[in-house]
Amino acid sequence: MHTSSDFFVPTIDISPYVLDGATAAADGTDRRSVASDIDYACSTVGFMQILGHGIPEDTVTGLASAMDSFFGLEPAAKRAYICPPERNRGYTAPKSESLSLSLGVESASGTNDWFEAFNVGTGEANTWPECAGFQRAVERYFAEAARVARTLTTVFADALGVAPTVFSDITDRSLDTLRMNNYALDPGLRVPDTELTGMSEHTDYGLVTVLWADRVPGLQVLGIDRRWHDVQPVEGAMLVNLGDLTARLTNDRWVSTLHRVRPPIADGTIQRRRSAAFFHDGNLDAVIAPLPSCIEPGDVARYEPVTVAQHIAAKLAGSRGGKANTSATREAERVRSAVT
Repeated sequence: MHTSSDFFVPTIDISPYVLDGATAAADGTDRRSVASDIDYACSTVGFMQILGHGIPEDTVTGLASAMDSFFGLEPAAKRAYICPPERNRGYTAPKSESLSLSLGVESASGTNDWFEAFNVGTGEANTWPECAGFQRAVERYFAEAARVARTLTTVFADALGVAPTVFSDITDRSLDTLRMNNYALDPGLRVPDTELTGMSEHTDYGLVTVLWADRVPGLQVLGIDRRWHDVQPVEGAMLVNLGDLTARLTNDRWVSTLHRVRPPIADGTIQRRRSAAFFHDGNLDAVIAPLPSCIEPGDVARYEPVTVAQHIAAKLAGSRGGKANTSATREAERVRSAVT
C-alpha cells in the first residue's frame, strides 16, 4: 500500500439536495457548488465521502446489529442461505468468490477472497435468515440507502448538465442490491499479511454505490498514479463510488475506480471489519451507451451499447460463477498496470 500527498477522497456535504421546503428555497447556489464538487470527484478519483445524507444514526446501528446477528451464526447455519450465483441473493461463504474475475483477472494473491457476505435486493427473490429483527432493520436501511442513491443521481444530472430524466428514465425499476460484508477470519488469528485478500481488485458494476463501513483500515483505491491508497470513512460519512455503467454513460469523463480490501491487520493479527454496499444499478432492460454530450469533439464513443442485464450477468458470471469476464478489457488493463 502507498500514500501520497496528491491523493485524497473529497468530502462533500449533499444536504442542499436533501433538505426540503423553506430551507431549500435559497439553495440554488449551494446546489451548484455541490454539483461542481461532485463533478470534480467523479472526474478525478471516482470516490467521495458524503455528509448531509440524512440517514439516521439509529438506522445505521440497527443495520450493524443485524449483520452481527447473522454473521455470528455457526457456519452450517449460514450455509443454509446459500443461493445460486445468478440469483445474487443470500449468503456467500468465505473463499467462494473472486471479485477480480469480474474483470477477467486472477486475484493477485492467487486465492479466492476471504470475505463472507449476505445479499438482499429489490423484487421477490430475497431469502431472510431467522434472526430476530434482521429483516426489519435491513429493510429500513435499504430504503434510506436507496433514497441517497437516487438523490445522488439527481446531483449527477446537474453536474453533467443533462436533464434529470437521463437517470430517472433508467432507474424507475432499478435493480438495487445491498451486500453486507464481513471479513471472516477470527479476530486475533495470526496470519501473514501477504497471503490474504479480503476482497480482490474490482470495479463496481452499476451506476453508483453507497457504502457504510467500519472506521478501520482495509479499503484501498487505485489512484491515477497506478498505486493503491488507503481510504477510511470520516465520522458520519458514507463512502460513494461510481460503477461501470456511469463510466459508460459518461464515455469515461467520470471514473469507475478500481478498489480492493485488505483484511485489517495490526501486529500480525486480524482486526474486525464490516461493510454494507448498496448498489444502484438501473433497470434491467435499460440500454446504456455514452451520452452524446459526453463525447468530446474529436473523440469517439468508447463503449458499445449494452443492457444493464447483459452487463451485470457478465460481471456475476466472473465474481460468483468463476467464469472470467472477457468484456472488461479496459479495467483489466488498469489492474495489470497497478503497482502492488
